[in-house]
Amino acid sequence: MAKRAKTTQEKKFHFISGLPRSGSTLMGALLRQNPRFHAGMSSPVASLMEGVIAQVSAGTELSSMVNEEQRAAIIRGLFDTYYRDRKEDVIFDTNRAWTAQLPALMKLFPEAKLICTVRNVAWVMDSLERQYRGNMFENTRLFNTPAERSTVYTRLEALAGPNRLVGFAWHALQEAVWSEFADRIVIVDYDIFSARPDEVIGLIYKFLDEEPYEHDFAHVDYDAPEFDTQLGVKGLHKVHEKVEPRPRKSILPPELFERYAKLSFWSGLKGSKVFRIVPQKTETKAPAN
Repeated sequence: MAKRAKTTQEKKFHFISGLPRSGSTLMGALLRQNPRFHAGMSSPVASLMEGVIAQVSAGTELSSMVNEEQRAAIIRGLFDTYYRDRKEDVIFDTNRAWTAQLPALMKLFPEAKLICTVRNVAWVMDSLERQYRGNMFENTRLFNTPAERSTVYTRLEALAGPNRLVGFAWHALQEAVWSEFADRIVIVDYDIFSARPDEVIGLIYKFLDEEPYEHDFAHVDYDAPEFDTQLGVKGLHKVHEKVEPRPRKSILPPELFERYAKLSFWSGLKGSKVFRIVPQKTETKAPAN
């Protein structure tokens, strides 16, 4: 007799979040090798959830018609509908906004855990700048105005804004690791992940209380060309086939590199209950060009 597919109410939900350009897409690509898991790049569920809450919050004509219990049920319904056709037992939904939505997630999914990928912020900026320079004949949607995209200084300043690609994710992660739900989070450093993927994935399985699975770190496959094209940043979500370190020289001015390298706060976190797979804290200097 064929095994009955689990309903979304019976599935486990976990979440992937953290900083951009720090391995979240790679993490999803590896996890989805396990036939019990579904994972991918950012889903629209977080944005849909934000839209629903805005429609029924104080100050709207619908606020008095939907109580808190109904709101939770409606939002849970977003997950159920979006993942209705998935046959896997465990769903990993990816979005940088989840670190700013922990109270809601824990209300909806009390057993859920978050995998947050991080990377030295200077290298995050370096990676995004490389993506920009690789699409020089496209006005990427990473920037809103000609003034923002005019120089590497204005580009990085824009990305670091509190509600922009890097700045929002950085602030949201800070909020999460000092929250009452910090023990539901594991922070994974990109450099350690790329150098020792088997060890890192093994630790993640333990954190998730899942049975080990033999992953293939030499044949990883993930790409989202249509999504990247509409962003105007070709190759943004394409992962390398083999998981391994790829050292390079930074293309950032040394002063900028040093400025953003100082923002990698997760090597400390004394007093936080967050789990960490990160290097010991050391002084970071700009690489010689």
